[in-house]
Amino acid sequence: MLKTEQRNPNTMHIDQCSTQEILELIQIENMNAAKAVGEAIPQITLACDAIEKQMRIGGRLIYIGAGSSGRLGVLDAAECPPTYGVSPETVMGIMAGGNECMFRASENAEDGAEAGIRDLQERNVTADDVIVGISAAGNAAYVAEAIRYAKALGCVTVGITSNCGSQLDELADISIVTDTGPEAVTGSTRMKAGTAQKMVTNMLSTCVMIRLGMVYENMMINLKPSNEKLKRRVISIVCEILHCGEAEAIAALQANDWNIRRAVESR
Repeated sequence: MLKTEQRNPNTMHIDQCSTQEILELIQIENMNAAKAVGEAIPQITLACDAIEKQMRIGGRLIYIGAGSSGRLGVLDAAECPPTYGVSPETVMGIMAGGNECMFRASENAEDGAEAGIRDLQERNVTADDVIVGISAAGNAAYVAEAIRYAKALGCVTVGITSNCGSQLDELADISIVTDTGPEAVTGSTRMKAGTAQKMVTNMLSTCVMIRLGMVYENMMINLKPSNEKLKRRVISIVCEILHCGEAEAIAALQANDWNIRRAVESR
């Protein structure tokens, strides 16, 4: 039996616990998720380097997954344009069953093997792209078939799973296995397996964007000021870089369409 489907011996009494005890048991498992990600850093490193290399020649980072795993890929992709100023086509998330499955679960969508191929074809995937399949169990037919198709095209393929020996582990060129083990609630991989997946996707996109020069020191210099909070953040970043007051920063930004890079370079 897959580890993610096994019963956790530490939580078999969870239904008899107090609220605080339940939360403490869950938190122990959360800590195990972070540990599992730490152990996978060598593989995450390989994936980041591969993604950076392909992006430098015009390739894209494309996540593909089903259920909770698919939603996490879409989430990471959606955050990249406002955070780093990249095109929505540069980092993409594909969800089994389509966008409506972001909001309403359709568990059988993960069994649609041909749909995985079709969804990549609709995005005009080429050998320059990196395809990251996400599946906690590692055996979702939708994800596995998409990875097979991507490999046939010559794409670099990456797998994010919590089970060694799963289809995704064996198929992907770079396999990131976060061995989170049995869940606090048996089989509920939206919990610590999902937490580990979220951590890994954050690391992939963040590391790659830093390597591509989207971050100066530790500041987001391609940030898009799409609301008042972000506008204040942009002003603060320019003040920090130029060692100037708000009025000067705002003037520089206004003269450069609120583009941090151009505002800084203009001074």
